[in-house]
Amino acid sequence: MNMSEQTKSHKPEISIVIPVYNERENLILLDEEITKHMQPLSKEYEVLLVDDGSTDGSSEIIRTLQSDNPHLRLIRFGHNHGQTAAFSAGFNKARGDIIVTMDADLQNSPADIHLLLDAIKDYDVVCGWRHKRNDPWIRKVSSKIANAVRNSLSEETIADTGCSLKAFRRECFKNIKLYNGLHRFFPTLMKMEGFTVTQVKVGHYPRIHGHSKYNIRNRLLASFKDLLAIRWMKKRTINYDIVEED
Repeated sequence: MNMSEQTKSHKPEISIVIPVYNERENLILLDEEITKHMQPLSKEYEVLLVDDGSTDGSSEIIRTLQSDNPHLRLIRFGHNHGQTAAFSAGFNKARGDIIVTMDADLQNSPADIHLLLDAIKDYDVVCGWRHKRNDPWIRKVSSKIANAVRNSLSEETIADTGCSLKAFRRECFKNIKLYNGLHRFFPTLMKMEGFTVTQVKVGHYPRIHGHSKYNIRNRLLASFKDLLAIRWMKKRTINYDIVEED
């Protein structure tokens, strides 16, 4: 049995799910950083790179990396379907009991994954909090306003729902039905299912290669519509207490 077959035959403890959309310049460094920071943890893990219809050859880079790293798995879409779809596909194929999510742009570092794993011993969901943002001022301000509005309307307390670096127990997704855009509301959706949620401070770094796929224009209206949907769901959630049953 070769190294790749041996790794795949072992059920991983941790599945790292990463949407990829035109990130070929970041993938080699991403692979190196994940390996560097996961190996000291001495845990079985897999990395699911979900190519969301990239047109820059990202999938070819991933296949090349797979030849030297048996931890990598490629899921490739035929077209661009969006971040929520990429996460959903990764969750469905993940084999680990703990699922970690992050972006491929390295603005979050795999060095912080251990912080999530430490905290998830006592919680079901752990959200990264980019308490010191390395973004242009306009994105910092818009993000702060968006989080404030989101928390007010959804009665939420998570400081940074936009941070993709999160960890979940596998069972959190058992009854969750995802729709486009709802990855921004993972903490609220999990709380609605009765799971415990916390947040930990993580680093945030400037993008080295490529450019962001999101801006204020393409997020504002869609995010607000999604927020209203979440608010409606929370108000209509079925709750009851059984005091007697014969």
